[in-house]
Amino acid sequence: MPTVLIDADGCPVVDLTVRLCHIRGIPVLILCDTAHRIEREGAQTLVFDKGADSVDFALVNRVCPGDIVVTQDYGLASMCLARRARVLSQNGLEYSADNIDALLERRWQNKKLLRAGKHPKGPTKRTREQDEAFAKTLEKLLSESAPL
Repeated sequence: MPTVLIDADGCPVVDLTVRLCHIRGIPVLILCDTAHRIEREGAQTLVFDKGADSVDFALVNRVCPGDIVVTQDYGLASMCLARRARVLSQNGLEYSADNIDALLERRWQNKKLLRAGKHPKGPTKRTREQDEAFAKTLEKLLSESAPL
């Protein structure tokens, strides 16, 4: 049985993830730093020191092949894909070998713009449709991961 690992710092779908996994009896690990302590009934929370990528490296060190990771961080997604995990964004996009390079390239281009003093438009307010897309993708991954 897979474990669902949530990169919880700034993750808007913690409650939805825990609820969907609890229904199926899937274990959930919430990983966060001391500035974003997030605890939910039905999930285990692991808290790490605040610092650049501390939660990301802790998550990568715990993920196993077949686990499901929820993150909005493309770099973390890439590392988890290398560990043969299934990875999805908070908007329901499943990261894969087919799309991760383009996403990392876009992140790099945005960082170049920021260094040049240009500020790309930030994310829009979260919608019900994004929650529904996330839930649909997570349900698909959970059903594909269920033991026969």
